[in-house]
Amino acid sequence: MKLFLTIFLMILLSLSGHSNNKSIEVGIDEQLGKYLPLDKTFIDEDGKPVILKDLFTKPTILSFVYYNCPGICSPLLMELSDIIGKSDLVAGVDYNVVSISMDQLETSKDAAERKATFYKAINKNIPPESWKFLTGDSATIKEVTDAAGFYFKRQGKEFLHTGAFIFVDNKGKICRYLFPSFSERSGFGILPFDFKMAVTETAEGNVTPTIAKVLQFCFSYSPEGQTYVLNFTRIFGIGILFLIGVFVVFLKFKPKKDDTKTR
Repeated sequence: MKLFLTIFLMILLSLSGHSNNKSIEVGIDEQLGKYLPLDKTFIDEDGKPVILKDLFTKPTILSFVYYNCPGICSPLLMELSDIIGKSDLVAGVDYNVVSISMDQLETSKDAAERKATFYKAINKNIPPESWKFLTGDSATIKEVTDAAGFYFKRQGKEFLHTGAFIFVDNKGKICRYLFPSFSERSGFGILPFDFKMAVTETAEGNVTPTIAKVLQFCFSYSPEGQTYVLNFTRIFGIGILFLIGVFVVFLKFKPKKDDTKTR
């Protein structure tokens, strides 16, 4: 039975895009339980130098973006603004937010402009210092992104990259990765429950494996009911593959018939 369950889990992970490829060029190689170098210095939206350890004083939601991104960065941060406003947790009290530009050519002016946009979109009064927008030099950026397992590639003035929120505790330990699912409103969606649990678990220093990719494969989000519903088509497909796997294992380990006893 354990063997069958292992096969089933492997099928789920492979179909949901799970990868432990350490040599990926663009994407995320999760570094759960490892630590960010909080001694690194960046420049904030006010043009002042800041050390990461002074910002990661409580559970912190980290995002790597670039402020002049024409793609997913703006929808990603707009969804973060939305969930900050919806959550019963309070930014600056229960958690902090830090966004770091992966583009070393961007300045504190770029950071300030983007902060004004996304801060204004929050439907709640929060301390301005609770969400910092940072820029830095290429070497410092790379040290932090590599530590987080976040890999990107420049193509001209733009970057190839993926999007995720990384939850880090006050010691710099990476506790969870949250990958927003699709949302018709902004292109991304985060459930308040998922957000709250990620912050709560990070506050306790608990490392939580990313099973959301598997869950999002098996479950679809219903905007009407504001909950997940089973995606039977996908589950049926997985079930067929699982049965095939069981059949293959059965044939491989089936005891061979002793013909000598019938003679």
